[in-house]
Amino acid sequence: MTTPAVPIRFLLSPSLGEVKEHVRAELFGRALTQRLGRPVVVELAPSYEALERELVEGRVDLAWATAEQCTAFEPQARVVLRAVRAGRWYYHAALVCRADRPLTLETLKGTRAAWVAPRSTSGHLLPARYLTAKGLPPADTFAGQRFHGTYRKALLAVLAGEADVAAIYSSHPEENTVRAYLAEHVGADERRLLPFEFTEPTLADGLIFTTRLPEADVAALVSILTELAGGGAGLEPLLGLFDSEGFVLSSTLSSQPPPPRTARRAEYLAVELDARERCMRLWTPTGLAFGRDVRHAEGQPLAAVLGPEVGDSLVALARAARLSGVGGRVEYRVEVEGETRWYVAEATVLAPATGAGSTTTALLVRDVTELRVLEEELYRLASFPLLHPEPLLELGMGGELRYANPAAHTAFPDLMMRGTSHPLVAATLAWGRRGAAVGESPPTVHLRGQHWELSVAPLVDPEGLRVFAKNVTARKQMEAQLFKADQMAAQGSLAAAVGHEMGNPLAYILANLGFAREEVGRLKEVLRTQNHALAGDMDDVVEALVEATEGADRLKTIVQDLRMLSRAPPEHREPVEVVPVLEHALNLVRGELHQRARLEKDFRQVPPVECDEARLGQVFVNLLLNAVQAMSGLDATRNVLRVATSTGPAGEAVVEVRDTGVGMPPEVLERLFEPFFTTRPTSTGLGLPVSHAIVTSLGGTLRAESREGVGTTLTVILPAAQPPATPSPSGRGPG
Repeated sequence: MTTPAVPIRFLLSPSLGEVKEHVRAELFGRALTQRLGRPVVVELAPSYEALERELVEGRVDLAWATAEQCTAFEPQARVVLRAVRAGRWYYHAALVCRADRPLTLETLKGTRAAWVAPRSTSGHLLPARYLTAKGLPPADTFAGQRFHGTYRKALLAVLAGEADVAAIYSSHPEENTVRAYLAEHVGADERRLLPFEFTEPTLADGLIFTTRLPEADVAALVSILTELAGGGAGLEPLLGLFDSEGFVLSSTLSSQPPPPRTARRAEYLAVELDARERCMRLWTPTGLAFGRDVRHAEGQPLAAVLGPEVGDSLVALARAARLSGVGGRVEYRVEVEGETRWYVAEATVLAPATGAGSTTTALLVRDVTELRVLEEELYRLASFPLLHPEPLLELGMGGELRYANPAAHTAFPDLMMRGTSHPLVAATLAWGRRGAAVGESPPTVHLRGQHWELSVAPLVDPEGLRVFAKNVTARKQMEAQLFKADQMAAQGSLAAAVGHEMGNPLAYILANLGFAREEVGRLKEVLRTQNHALAGDMDDVVEALVEATEGADRLKTIVQDLRMLSRAPPEHREPVEVVPVLEHALNLVRGELHQRARLEKDFRQVPPVECDEARLGQVFVNLLLNAVQAMSGLDATRNVLRVATSTGPAGEAVVEVRDTGVGMPPEVLERLFEPFFTTRPTSTGLGLPVSHAIVTSLGGTLRAESREGVGTTLTVILPAAQPPATPSPSGRGPG
């Protein structure tokens, strides 16, 4: 079993900031992984200070750092590579203002500065040192200074009038070069900016290789990175991550420009063909193409120069373009020096410069082998939000929808129509304006019966909010059930305690009421035999005692129900047939039922259940009374009480009681099994909670469904009684 290679941790400075740079960083890490044969994990540091802290504490292998950081850490690093831009490994900082409000060093006093970050070389440190050397220390010169985090934000602050001056890097101290860099950050608005002063040069920013990296890996990475621009692999676009055209070893720097790089193989092949597919001009960076020497190809047929495997396809492409007058493109693979390489060829028809002469065809052939591999990784990255099963959105700070994956449109079909008024967008914007305190729970949104938990992450440049919405409905329902169970347990404990405390005084009351009735009855008889005038008044006393006894008996029943909420009473369990018990319960409520509704029965075969028959009958009576009392006697001809039995998919007994009453709103339905909760003034609010407790004690479930104006359905599900064990034959046990 091979041990997985420990990944190389590559940390980038935070000045990049834009979303596209995150993708570039990921692809750059994949490219290094493929070439090095060891995983490279690329991360973006949250700040320059954080990057420096990681370097100081030795937690990073490779870092893209500022010029000052490269210089500071070079003595203890294995090696430092400096970025090369426009052939130079050093650069200047240019001070920039608005074109309609030009500035000079003499007019800087009292203006406002927009810097990138405290540790940014060309975005703060270099121009600050330059101004100080000129007798213009920034603290005394500027009326205000503010750090914006990225070059783009600092330049936009100047364009918006929030600041008067900013700074940007430039490989050459001249205006046209600066404008090229400005255009990268603000596009066509670069015309509204004016560079007016250049600092002295400083060594470029670069890559720090720390001592955590083994020397062999350092050597391999240095070779890969210094040859990246001229290695014939078509990977130059990846250098856009560093806004550079390559790297050079810091220890070999001199005042002379770097020597030209030698390409390993032809990345480009440019050729112009005449009407007979002969080479009029052919150029490659090395004089080699597809493993062949092509330096003397002029005048020869292209197929002869490149060989039939390559030449025939290119000749066919050129001929088709010439005959149709429309350019073409073909992609193919070729074995070159024992290695399979992928190429893209493009054909363009060139009209003669004058009326004389014939049409020619230009071919451009590019090696795209590594780019094809990276393209697969790019598609994989792009597919993540597309194929992610949960909604993912990106919003502007004003709530405008920049992106929503298919799952988001499925979950929230009205997202685009409602825009910023959509509850999900409103909740996200509220979070974005307020921010989240440490440890604060993420915001949730309740839509169409579903609970969505939002994970919101701010985007830096351009500003926005990225939202991951997770459906937590099941979790919320479970939390509600747990809360309800805890609440019912607490209420049950309280009810049991109250019932216990009431039990003894109630026993005294009942005993004394019975004694009083007996004594009053005896006294009444004595008075009657004596024809005493008070004999008739004793009837009222006896009647009052009878009513008091009935009230005490009712109170006794309530106390028993209270005790039932916290513990199952002593009972005799045995297999019981459900339908006869249900029929008996119907007989008990039949009088009230006939005044309110019509009865429909659908009794199908159900298995016996193991329970106390009296308790099961109590459950059914409670459910039936609840259903009957939910229907008004004024609509007796239209009201229906439907009682059904069936066998569930797991063999359990199912009893369903459905009424056509007024139904219940969700807030009432949620509290249906809470003790003492009732919507009827004559009810104690204990019937359904007691029924729930009995069913639960039998290992079953009691659930309720209701719709206002439609009715309510109460469903009891009880496990089937286990069949009795078959006794072993007499005198014989298992063998």
